[in-house]
Amino acid sequence: MSYVLGLDLGTSSLKGLLVDNKGKVIASASADYPLIHLKSGYSEQNPQEWLEACVKVFEQLSAEVADFQTNLEGISFSGQMHGLVLVDAAGEVLRHAILWNDVRNSAECDRINTDFGEQILNITQNIAREGFTLPKILWVQEHEPELWAQVAQILLPKDYLRYWLTGNYHMDYSDAAGTLMLDVRGKEWSAEVLAEYQIATTVLPPLIESYGNVGAVTQALKERFGFDKDVQVFAGGADNAVAAVGSGILDNTTGMVSIGTSGVFLSYEADDSVDYQGQLHLFNHADDAYYSMGVTLAAGHSLTWFKNTFAPDKTFNELLANIDQIEPGAKGLLFAPYIVGERTPYSDSKIRGSFLGMDTTHTLDHFARAVLEGITFSLKDSQHLMETVANKRFEKIVSVGGGSKNPNWLQIQADIFNTPITTLIADEGPGMGAAMLAAVGLGWYDTMLDCNKAFVDYGLVTQPIKENVEKYQKIYEQYRKIYDATKDISHGLIDIVND
Repeated sequence: MSYVLGLDLGTSSLKGLLVDNKGKVIASASADYPLIHLKSGYSEQNPQEWLEACVKVFEQLSAEVADFQTNLEGISFSGQMHGLVLVDAAGEVLRHAILWNDVRNSAECDRINTDFGEQILNITQNIAREGFTLPKILWVQEHEPELWAQVAQILLPKDYLRYWLTGNYHMDYSDAAGTLMLDVRGKEWSAEVLAEYQIATTVLPPLIESYGNVGAVTQALKERFGFDKDVQVFAGGADNAVAAVGSGILDNTTGMVSIGTSGVFLSYEADDSVDYQGQLHLFNHADDAYYSMGVTLAAGHSLTWFKNTFAPDKTFNELLANIDQIEPGAKGLLFAPYIVGERTPYSDSKIRGSFLGMDTTHTLDHFARAVLEGITFSLKDSQHLMETVANKRFEKIVSVGGGSKNPNWLQIQADIFNTPITTLIADEGPGMGAAMLAAVGLGWYDTMLDCNKAFVDYGLVTQPIKENVEKYQKIYEQYRKIYDATKDISHGLIDIVND
């Protein structure tokens, strides 16, 4: 028996998924680590915590699987995107990592978009947003110049963990695409961007494909963990790209909707011909192609906020138990999930959420259904852009994360997206995708599609209901008016609060 290990370095924990060469999940393990919020809008993490979490994952798997140390052959990664890790010439971390959800760099984003925005869009296929890595670098240059002078290497979170395992610096294309420094179509660091912002080419690591071999686990760590073999390590990729691999998003007709704290609607792009003009993210995929992606900042977070605020004594199952008794459209009640701002299609940090259409007949069940519908309408915005700009027509959508756990929400998704919805038997998207990258890197399978057939199993399909589709199409037309109707009010209220 031979094993590969997919390591998913998330925002709150490191998860390890051990898979054999037939795609069977043998075991899983995880270890948590904290976020650091020094000020409002700041979100950081101590990279040392990632290394300690990796030790714990290895120890858990060693204790659970008798032949883990004997038969482990390869490791690959899924990683939280955009986080800035700065190391010196000795490979030591210079400061806490600045994470994807840190929003201190709004001024730097404005500077990029105002002074260099057209060039950035043409080169990277994206516009500057707070999440990206480049604005974080500019913030460090401005506010921590003495530290910036010591920087010898810029890494992303999973790349630092991989460096610790191998002693080698690399970055894959899918994660590099989220730095705002990669020529996405040329697949090289952009000399133009680096020159504009005084970033030396030498501080950026060599680029490599997600299934590319970056070396073996160091001899010291091999002995520490008791590995019998020279465990090969493969680059891995950005969490959304790797989750897409693990969900089988490897052709133009299949989309993915992922609902966690945030929400993602993602589509495979076979080539670089599509031009969304920054309305959607366009990144390099983990499979020699590209993917487009729209983001709802508060997807599952909207549901959690609603439950904690209005039904704190109920479980999520109790809160949603009766939504199938509420008609589509929640009797004229609409929810816009802009409670922390929005990313797609508006990129507006000051817009705020709202309920519209409330009357005295609405109950908690109506509100609960409206929240689910509002989250799904927000993700529909991304699907709408893909269909209108790139003329896409999805034959099926794979739903993963929290939105895939409730059958009534799956029906809402099928009806609003007007597309059959399927789920994964084992919803291990990022970890499974990372394991697949290692399997292909080892040569177990010739292509990702071949690996997908062995590793990924789908559940039942939820079909759209015609009369619901027709009703939701009319409601969606009204939903799309909410942003313009509430933008000025939201901005004005934010300005008053912050005055």
